[in-house]
Amino acid sequence: MRIDKWLWAARFFKTRGLAQQAIEAGRIRLAGERVKPAREVKPGDRLEIGVAALRWEVVIQGVSDRRGPASEARRLYAELEDSRLRREALRAERRQGVEPARELHGRPTKRDRRLLERWRRGD
Repeated sequence: MRIDKWLWAARFFKTRGLAQQAIEAGRIRLAGERVKPAREVKPGDRLEIGVAALRWEVVIQGVSDRRGPASEARRLYAELEDSRLRREALRAERRQGVEPARELHGRPTKRDRRLLERWRRGD
């Protein structure tokens, strides 16, 4: 089975086109090496998958030509334990830290501008 089709069936990417783009960008590695979208995969192959800031290291356990429900997709691979722990630590870290600009929405209002000017003048 083609690697791009497997990534789509295993629900790592929403479309095969996105899977192909990730492969061509080098975010997917088979046994530590870059691959092409048409590369054949089989059970037992080890993949490194990077999507945004998340990284998975998985071993292929099965192949499927169709994209089924998430419960079926999870049976197509087994994630390595250290990979799972790293992803969970990253998620926990992201939940702890709040982005400073999250509360800002667009330009300041007229009232905000006046308050800023007063603050700068020392009123």
